[in-house]
Amino acid sequence: MARLAILTIAAFAAATTGAVAQDRPSENTLVIAATTSIEDSGLFDHMLPRFTAKTGITVRVVSRASSVALMTAERGTIDVVIVNDPEALDRFNAAGDGERRHRFMYNRFVIIGPESDPAKIKGTSDAPAAMREIARTRSPFVSRGDNSGTHVAEQHLWQAANVNPKARSGSWYRETGLGMGLTVQMAIRLKAYTLTDRATWLKTTDRSASAIMVDGDRRLFNPYEVVLVSAAKHPHVNTAAGTTFINWLVSNEGRAAIEGHKVGGEQLFTPEPGPTH
Repeated sequence: MARLAILTIAAFAAATTGAVAQDRPSENTLVIAATTSIEDSGLFDHMLPRFTAKTGITVRVVSRASSVALMTAERGTIDVVIVNDPEALDRFNAAGDGERRHRFMYNRFVIIGPESDPAKIKGTSDAPAAMREIARTRSPFVSRGDNSGTHVAEQHLWQAANVNPKARSGSWYRETGLGMGLTVQMAIRLKAYTLTDRATWLKTTDRSASAIMVDGDRRLFNPYEVVLVSAAKHPHVNTAAGTTFINWLVSNEGRAAIEGHKVGGEQLFTPEPGPTH
């Protein structure tokens, strides 16, 4: 299954690369590859019209898992990448594929699950211990399984719990290969647990059958970073538009736009107080 997932991601990245390469933007168009949780949270719909009104730059978003977004960026077919996988971004920058890296906002991961809570984990703040109980009781768990930032964070929690979910017997552990919003919807339908960022959870319209089970663990911190694709490697990258976007994103105006994105009065992301590297 893992091999199939990797091949699928690679094929998808290749297809995305071809599609974008055949339709390179004008000087006034910026192409951003971003992790699906930002799109699913509605932040782009809230934020990008403000950026375009300020600068006249039109933004096209390619919403993908972090791993696919970075593979696309490595081919130079987009201008800016936004992901929530610091380790993958370390490798990306070390290879010379990115520059002007900033952590610009964050939120938290939470573990959600059915109201019946078969693993009896509701209210705990120890995420690995909760994952261990889910595995011990063979309670249904839905994973993105797509090498996204969320999937990587989930794998770290399993490691901290000293559990290999794929080695445990039974069909309780399932991989969707889908984005964050669709994975949350599937978990709700299957009455399963899953790890999600809080913004996507709050944006999910029908949450009546599920609830947040685990919150507050420092290991559930979820940072989002932006990086400009290297013009040294890819001279056709729209460096001017990408630099303008990053400067706006970390400015007072950009931070205010992030802070102003709310659902039901609750803020979905917290902007960083200033540019970070």
